[in-house]
Amino acid sequence: MGAHGKGSRGKRSPASYVSTVSMVVFVAFCVLGVWMLASSSIVPTSHSQPTAARLSTSRSFLKDPPPRFEDHLSAEDGGKGGVGAIEQVSEEDDDMKAQQHHEQQQREEEEEKQPDKTEEQEVEIQQQESKENPNLDGGVDEESRKQVDPEDQSSQQQQQQEEEQTGDESGNQEQSQQQQQQREDEQVRDGSENQEQSQQQQQQEEGDGNRDDGSQAQSEQQEGNNEEQQQQEQQEQQEQQADSGENDTASQQQVEETSSNGANDETPQQNEGDEKQLNDPNVGESLTDGDRLEVTNESDGNKRPWATQADQSDNEKERRKEEEADEQGKSQSNEGSEDVQNLLGYEWELCNVTAGPDYIPCLDNTKAIKKLHSLRHYEHRERHCPEEPPTCLVPLPKGYRRPIEWPKSRDKIWYNNVPHTKLVEVKGHQNWVKVAGEYLTFPGGGTQFIHGALHYIDFIQQSVHDIAWGKRTRVILDVGCGVASFGGYLFERNVLAMSFAPKDEHEAQVQFALERGIPAISAVMGTQRLQFPGRVFDLVHCARCRVPWHADGGTLLLELNRVLRPGGYFVWSATPVYQKLKEDAEIWKAMTSLTISMCWDLVTIKKDKLNGVAAAIYRKPVSNECYENRKHHNPPMCNEDDDPNAAWYIPMKACMHRVPVDSSERGSKWPEQWPRRAASAPYWLNNSQVGVYGRPAPDDFRSDYEHWKRVVTKSYLNGLGVDWSKVRNVMDMRAVYGGFAAALKDLNVWVMNVVNIDAPDTLPIIYERGLLGIYHDWCESFSTYPRTYDLLHADHLFSQLKERCNIVPVMAEIDRIVRPGGKLIVRDETGIASEIENVLKSMHWEIRLTFSKNQEGILCAEKTEWRPEKYAASS
Repeated sequence: MGAHGKGSRGKRSPASYVSTVSMVVFVAFCVLGVWMLASSSIVPTSHSQPTAARLSTSRSFLKDPPPRFEDHLSAEDGGKGGVGAIEQVSEEDDDMKAQQHHEQQQREEEEEKQPDKTEEQEVEIQQQESKENPNLDGGVDEESRKQVDPEDQSSQQQQQQEEEQTGDESGNQEQSQQQQQQREDEQVRDGSENQEQSQQQQQQEEGDGNRDDGSQAQSEQQEGNNEEQQQQEQQEQQEQQADSGENDTASQQQVEETSSNGANDETPQQNEGDEKQLNDPNVGESLTDGDRLEVTNESDGNKRPWATQADQSDNEKERRKEEEADEQGKSQSNEGSEDVQNLLGYEWELCNVTAGPDYIPCLDNTKAIKKLHSLRHYEHRERHCPEEPPTCLVPLPKGYRRPIEWPKSRDKIWYNNVPHTKLVEVKGHQNWVKVAGEYLTFPGGGTQFIHGALHYIDFIQQSVHDIAWGKRTRVILDVGCGVASFGGYLFERNVLAMSFAPKDEHEAQVQFALERGIPAISAVMGTQRLQFPGRVFDLVHCARCRVPWHADGGTLLLELNRVLRPGGYFVWSATPVYQKLKEDAEIWKAMTSLTISMCWDLVTIKKDKLNGVAAAIYRKPVSNECYENRKHHNPPMCNEDDDPNAAWYIPMKACMHRVPVDSSERGSKWPEQWPRRAASAPYWLNNSQVGVYGRPAPDDFRSDYEHWKRVVTKSYLNGLGVDWSKVRNVMDMRAVYGGFAAALKDLNVWVMNVVNIDAPDTLPIIYERGLLGIYHDWCESFSTYPRTYDLLHADHLFSQLKERCNIVPVMAEIDRIVRPGGKLIVRDETGIASEIENVLKSMHWEIRLTFSKNQEGILCAEKTEWRPEKYAASS
């Protein structure tokens, strides 16, 4: 075609030549102009770039399908007719663009065959285009348009002739197509004008470059060339917004310490911003000493290896299922009737119950107890929580006074604080408790150690040296503790005892223990498992605890076997060990048979001559060899799917769990000696496990401990106005690894670490480091007497609780537990902290400190002796 054009050029007259060239140039430029309008690929002079780059951009754009404007229109635009206009011309538009696309590809192929074409020639072509289309941006001045080289003109004519032949079939339609295309483009621009403006604003926010709002062609060009990039950036923005929502939720639930590695690797930019914000040096240590967000169940459930008590407890699931309909109705009524924002004028009432000042809602539920079919296994001493959690306040005993401080409180308490004398009458001769004027005094005796607990404690140590109080043996369980003098004096040996006894005819024995400053809970060996994990206690002690261990196939002793560590000791000091009465002899025989079948080794039987008693000390096996070699497999081994850690409303089972033998399993080794175990990550935490905060579990553990040491040292000890010399009984209402309790280990306090049933089950870690704890659901009442704790610590508890239960009954429970003069420390979202403050003010608590930063707040309040004057209606 090019040769044909050159050969025919010499046979024509000059006038014919000029006429032909003018017509070809006009037609070619019209075609090119139509194509450029359709493809929106005009490059303005202000954005000049090398010709090769421009051609590459144009080719790249043509290889991709043209943008579909309707994809960028919002639903609102559709109502304005923009989308409808595009739909009417879509088919014709597609045909014309396909034809023009084909023509442009042919032109580009011819251009590639001309290596001598220069950048100046390309500029001159654009100049010619601007002359024929004066409205197009990117033209040059008139002087430049006149300076066209003959060689360049010849090259242009050759290209124009090729285009003429290529466009022969469509030449007659080009002008009409151009007019139609202009109308269509006008329609498209009118219909999508608002959408393009919103896209420009969004792109400006994302930093994609500045646009000239006055140039419609330029806007369309950049939209086309950057379509893929815009779509990718929009997708990333949506992901960032979604991740931001997750991070906001995580920060509201828990703000913890972090290292340079963020907990959420999927959105590093978002986390980096949060870290900078939370790491502001102006933020007090008491609020956000660190910048890590907790990896919660919702935000990172797939990574967490942790089970929860709610997941493990089949009985809890069944109970929840039965109450599902009731809970739905309660939540709806609670939402409307108990808005904590409006509680400043709330009218509290005194609890109108038989138990009076000693009310424990889940143990004094007479309505539920009357419905029990049997009391044979002490079912009436177990937890039976009311359907509606109480929202009343417990009255104070007449003449109540602020408790005596530790260590004096171990020996005496105010009589009016626990005005019960039955134990004085029944157990006074055994030196349990005596009345001395306005005091109740505790000589330190017990049924098996009337001459003092310290002598008895040393007697046990001398019987088995491997017990090693305060080193090898750190956390123990004292069953049927009485007034807990045994646990009270073990503090002198660096031992923590979890003492428990039922709320029974031995009036207020656990209340005596707590008033003295000794760890204790109200519980019973009945039909349900104790609220502790398996294999956590170094030693279990029973001194005349009146528990029939041998009955019902040894179910109760098998429950002790569940919570006792492999290699741990059971100290049984009771009359069957050293008396020869018929009943005692029968019990001893049954116990001997049972302990042999359980593979417990009877280490020794020693007699305490001073107290006239003896103790049998057993040891739990450290391997499964004995279990496998038993002639009679009774009691049987538990099913493999029976989790020894499941303890929340789980019935006791007359079976034994296998001893862990793999070195990576918890229970296969003894913990480090105290106090090293408090700061050391347990051996069974490994780097392949993801911790609660998103790091490898051992690093997570150490990071948590360092965080709480800084918070306690720099803030809690000096910055909250708390006189720690008056603090003895402490509860961490939402413990994770027990870092808060470990940070307080050098003070004269003990901490009850509560692991919530819907939280990661970290309670075994707490015991592994030599601390105490228990499972609990704060939607229910805690198993303790009123006025038994000096300080409650709630770290991001309420923001998680409010999804499951009403906050008002929880606050009433806190008021029940805390002593007058006791403190509550709340760390939570700013809005939650404000709600809690309103509730506390309605209960006449004194707000000692409030502080907020970066949507996180801290609150410290003190309970006063104020009580309502009006009693609630009797239930």
